Amino acid sequence: MSITTCIFDAYGTLFDVTAAARAAAAQPQNSSISENWPKLATDWRLKQLQYTWIRAITGAHADFWQVTQEGLDWAMEANGVGGAELRAELLELYWNLEAYGEVPKMLEILKTAGLQTAILSNGSPDMLTGAVSSAGIGGQLDALLSVESIGVFKPNRKVYDLVGAHFGCHLDEVLFVSSNGWDAAGAVGYGFRTVWVNRACEPMDRLPWKPHHQLPDLQQIPLIAGVLL
Repeated sequence: MSITTCIFDAYGTLFDVTAAARAAAAQPQNSSISENWPKLATDWRLKQLQYTWIRAITGAHADFWQVTQEGLDWAMEANGVGGAELRAELLELYWNLEAYGEVPKMLEILKTAGLQTAILSNGSPDMLTGAVSSAGIGGQLDALLSVESIGVFKPNRKVYDLVGAHFGCHLDEVLFVSSNGWDAAGAVGYGFRTVWVNRACEPMDRLPWKPHHQLPDLQQIPLIAGVLL
């Protein structure tokens, strides 16, 4: 079957999760992170993901905003920085993450070709709405699918079920795109065709499933989806 539906992870795939720390570090009042903001951003993201996995395994679900705050608190302590004002600024910036430069054009090409597009994310609905609005890409997305509707994080199979439930499409019609290797692998195990957007040039995860495609960014997604440029 040909691809009819392109599904994107949000954080790290469409939106730059390092943007909040980078923007905060550029402000004179935040000299405490002016040099080590990349590590702060990396630690924040890692703990955010680790907490979702633990909560998914144990059934102790909390919405992604709580997990995001808890991950930041750990990262700030681990990097020896503190302050309520800095914390508040970082969290506010997370609601307005920058989209990667190629995202708007890529989505426009897909929509012009008649494909269905959506986000499938751990993010809560209000977080996703805020990020999409800030990036100005709402007109190129048909749906924002959040795990909050089922109360469990990726890579639980129930999350990937949301795609078929919403669009009524066959598994073979879906191209799933994620910057998380484990997410792309999980989607392969579910039955989707997948792309791993490996922006950081990381090694392939040692898992039972491997993504069908690996790209450095999103520019070639339309070609993989069968759109002639």
